[in-house]
Order: sequence, then C-alpha cells, then structure tokens
Amino acid sequence: MPARIEADLHTHTTASDGTQRPAANVQMAFDAGLGAIAITDHDTVSGVAEALAEGLKLGIEVVPGVEISTVAGGQDIHVLGYYIQTEDPQFLERLSSLRDTRDTRNQMIIDRLQQLGLDITMAEVLKEVENIKRKGDTVGRPHIAAVLLGKGYVASISEAFEKYLGTGAAAYANPPRIEPATAIAWIHDAGGKAVLAHPGIYHNDALVEAIAQQGLDGIEVYHSDHTPEDEAKYLLLAQRSGLLITAGSDFHGERGGVVFHAPIGSKRIGIDILQHLQPEKEQRP
Repeated sequence: MPARIEADLHTHTTASDGTQRPAANVQMAFDAGLGAIAITDHDTVSGVAEALAEGLKLGIEVVPGVEISTVAGGQDIHVLGYYIQTEDPQFLERLSSLRDTRDTRNQMIIDRLQQLGLDITMAEVLKEVENIKRKGDTVGRPHIAAVLLGKGYVASISEAFEKYLGTGAAAYANPPRIEPATAIAWIHDAGGKAVLAHPGIYHNDALVEAIAQQGLDGIEVYHSDHTPEDEAKYLLLAQRSGLLITAGSDFHGERGGVVFHAPIGSKRIGIDILQHLQPEKEQRP
C-alpha cells in the first residue's frame, strides 16, 4: 500500500454548510489515500470530536480546525485555525458570538428576499436542516439556497448565489464582523496557527498583503478555486513573508449532483506541514 504522505487541510461537514457528517469526510480522506484531513467548519468546532474518533479508527490524522468569518475592505475574509484547543471556554464563547452574528445575517438575507417578492421564511430554513444540525452547529447561505432551490426560485445552488446570496447579489447582507487580525489573535489565544483561506477569491492583493503582515502563520496557496497563476503568486508571497504554505479542497459535499468546491484530496500537500502547524510542545521530533 502506498505511504499516506499527504493532507487536505480544508473541509466542511454538517456542523456548518457541508452535506456530510464529519466521520464521512474522514472516511473519504482515507479512501483518497490521504494521511491527514482537517475539519474546518465555519465558526464552530462541533464536528471535530466525531472526526477525531473516526480518524483513530481508520489510522489517519485528523487536524482539529475552524474557519473564522471576518470582514475587511468591505468583503468576507476567512481565516483558518489549526490545532486550536477545541474545549477552551474563551474560544468557544468567541465562536458562539460569531454564530450569533451569522444568525443576524441570515435574517437580514431572508428579509431582503421577502422584499424582492420571494416567499421564504427563516422557519423554512431551519426546517431544512433540523435533522442534521446539532448544538453548536452553524446555519448559513447554502441552507437558504437549498430552500430557494426547493421552492423553484432558482434552478441550482449556484444560481441562488449568483442572483441572490453571493457578494453584491440582490439579497446579499454583511453585518459588522470582526477583522482578520482579531481572528488571528483568537486562534493564537486558543493555541492554534492561523492561515489565510483562499486569498485568490478576494481579488484584492493589496488587502491580502496587508493581512499577511497581521500575525498570520500561513497562506492557503493551493485551493480548488485558485488558478495556476494564483498559486504561483501566493506561493511567492508566502515565501517572501516567511509564511507556511497549505492546501485544501474546501470540500462542502454534494448538492444537486454538484460537488462544492471540489472532492476531498483534490488539493493536497505533504503531511510534514503538520509539524509546523502544531503547537510547539506537540511538534514531532
């Protein structure tokens, strides 16, 4: 059997806006020949324990992670945290505050959809997810998109984002949120390492350069939505700034026969990166 020497460091589960249980993601990572997978749900770590248990069973490493929602330059910026202390009370309280903001945003979007003449309520969105959500999980735009699709307002999840939910779309809303520097500090306070997620989708390299100087530990150079030119550009930035280089599929599962963003293992990096992402006291010899 080939050695399992690669990792996918960006995946989502039903704990946020993915469609698979955490254990299923770990099984898919095993099937893809990976040696490690990170669970990085939006503003929650509620799926990590299940994934860790599955990793022990299958013999692959599960990296406890999170993807924190922030705003800078008027747009969403996401910061990945790795090897955070997932039971740290202060960190959990901070994540809870982010989920409260997310709930506010969801209601703002619903209000705008109603103003546009679409018959949709938050109760319908919560009904959509009632069988998959647990305490501490998040509800987000993909779940609103699923209701829009189910009611025939759009023909696909992608169309829902293009017409209504994506940045600048008709019902888009973005309430005040923490800045990237705050997320970086929170991750460090929880014992983790902070990595800027998918810089290529922000289309603002000056902003990316500025965030790189705010205490980041790494940059997600290899991402499913990055072009080869993006990868070359952010590889150079990481090297010039002395930052770690990571890779992730940003797998969200499958909706309507379409995989978002890409299958587990489609973007991977050498597993030796884990020793640099772990807290100093846990680093391997």
